[in-house]
Amino acid sequence: MTYRLGVDVGGTFTDLLLFNQQDGSFFRHKTPSTPHDSSEGILNGLGAICEKAGITPADIEFFLHGTTVATNAVLEGKGARVGLITSEGYRQVMQIARSFVPGGLAGWIVWPKPVPLAALEDTFEVAGRMNAQGEEVREIDEAQIRDVLTKLKASGVQALTVSLMNGYLNGAHEKRIGELAAEICPELPVSLSHEVLPEMQEYERTLTTVANAAVRPVVGNYVRNLRDNLRKGGMAGSLSLLRSDGGLQSSEKSEEHPVALLMSGPAGGVTGALWVGKNAGIKNILTLDVGGTSTDVALIENLEARRVRTTEVGHLSVRASALDVKTVGAGGGSIAYVPELTGALRVGPESAGAVPGPVAYNKGGTLPTVTDANVVLGYLPENLLGGTFKLDREGAKAAVQTVADKLGIDVMEAARGIIDIVNENMFGALRMISVQQGYDPRHFAVMGFGGAGPLHVNAVAKLMGSWPAVSPVSPGVLCALGDATTRMRTETARSYSKSFSSTEEADVLAQLEEMAAQTTKELTSEGIDASDVTVEFELDVRYEGQAFEVPLSIDPETFKSGGLAAIIARFDDEHERLFTFKMDSEHELVNLRAVALGPVLDLEAQRLPEGNGDPVEAKVRDHQLWADGKMVPAVIYDRSKLKANDVIQGPAIVTEMDSTTLIEADCTGTVDAYGNILINLK
Repeated sequence: MTYRLGVDVGGTFTDLLLFNQQDGSFFRHKTPSTPHDSSEGILNGLGAICEKAGITPADIEFFLHGTTVATNAVLEGKGARVGLITSEGYRQVMQIARSFVPGGLAGWIVWPKPVPLAALEDTFEVAGRMNAQGEEVREIDEAQIRDVLTKLKASGVQALTVSLMNGYLNGAHEKRIGELAAEICPELPVSLSHEVLPEMQEYERTLTTVANAAVRPVVGNYVRNLRDNLRKGGMAGSLSLLRSDGGLQSSEKSEEHPVALLMSGPAGGVTGALWVGKNAGIKNILTLDVGGTSTDVALIENLEARRVRTTEVGHLSVRASALDVKTVGAGGGSIAYVPELTGALRVGPESAGAVPGPVAYNKGGTLPTVTDANVVLGYLPENLLGGTFKLDREGAKAAVQTVADKLGIDVMEAARGIIDIVNENMFGALRMISVQQGYDPRHFAVMGFGGAGPLHVNAVAKLMGSWPAVSPVSPGVLCALGDATTRMRTETARSYSKSFSSTEEADVLAQLEEMAAQTTKELTSEGIDASDVTVEFELDVRYEGQAFEVPLSIDPETFKSGGLAAIIARFDDEHERLFTFKMDSEHELVNLRAVALGPVLDLEAQRLPEGNGDPVEAKVRDHQLWADGKMVPAVIYDRSKLKANDVIQGPAIVTEMDSTTLIEADCTGTVDAYGNILINLK
């Protein structure tokens, strides 16, 4: 058994990438997603890709999976009905929430406040109290707890959360309530706040634990069902899911701790880009993941993806580590329209989705989309997938003509206008994660992937001034590649909350090492050798009196040699980069975290045979596309026939099974040793 299978379930397609661990070769497959039950599409794809590779499911050692099941449960309001047990006097913790109103000055008038994930009628108070040092001030009343649990069981809640004041310092009371719940209502999954998020700030801790409970039944059913079906299909290897922070966790841990999976989907693309960047020798990357409905962007500096301490899905913002991914409503299916009020062209965020889809797909779509504009301009040739999929160019032209008529311009100008606007939307998202975070985009490459990323990456690189624009191998299934090539990850946290002047370095190190031992044990219990585990520390630091912290990562050796002084210097530099100033105030150490990572997949990607620089053997045919206000001659190439060192002069189009790359008129694409196309200005 030497195969790893990465599986990424999207809204339209389920992508599979089967990776041979011995020689780096891979097989890829796309199959339509089955939204009513994602595992059905996965099993269809599993059978097809095993047949392609000439293996059986029993040969797959690792099944690695990015999923949007938890995300969709939150966005669609399909999470479980959650019962909440809090300390006396804190029954309204979810209703009071944080005082945050999005929007302008009058936002509070028009903003419908989101409905809390745990209803007030399902929230109960219990006696008992820990103080701010984690010492018991008042015992719990077991008779009262039994009564509350009996009421919750009768009320019909589907999951249970226990979040008590100062529970993060001492979880004894929460633990006892959990034991009683296992006895009185054993069918209910129980989430305890000191296990889910052992950090201070009771609202964030409660909200994160309630969110965990809300998605637990949905994710649990999905994971168990998938695992059972895979076992029936003969796959005996391990099943792991991708976390929001780009690491993997076992399917069993995912059932208990699904709040870590809320941004599992977009994380796959970022981990895939890391793998490509490592092989291509590019360390600083802006990722551009363009799907049918939305574009996800992220920043990678020195082959480290930027992480944040909050995961945001819709209105929900929970305290869980995630890759810093920003999403905008700009994709291949984004609809172009001209509002009566302004008479100015708009694109998105509404999307034609998979059904009915763009007009060019001939699936009943009638509204002009970004894909239709690309077809009209000749950027997306009519014959796709080796001629098995034909696009309706005339239909696309007629749809874009409706926009042109409203604007009183030529159909080609209207199509180019649609593309320019969607590129500007992507540019805006990339500015958010680079310029607005204190990074100069000119020091980064832009990598375009997803179905439509390579079509837009050249134009977006021009807007950003970021070169080269990179079209990786198999861009359409890069998320699945990310799932297949990332490493196991687990973390634990603890609140510390002391000023640096009253902090003992030895005490901080002792606590971090105790947490490191705990996370390492979690990974070794999943069969990873202790010698293969790497540990990192994370510290949340702020100036005393600030309301927010800046997370800093540091490896144990650096911490031991530089101590707290090195942390202070790091924090001041980071604060200045983020906010353009630093202060002379006292520093405060707020939270400690230990992160344990499994082994890195130390495997080089497959190299292409060397060419002489002329891509003539890969030429499919001559072509015409729109550039500089007119139709100009171009060439279409077949990516599978390109060789290393081939130089493609723009304008040109490179087609492959799962994506299309556009090289603009004033640019040149060079194929590197691993098959990535690096586009630069001529």
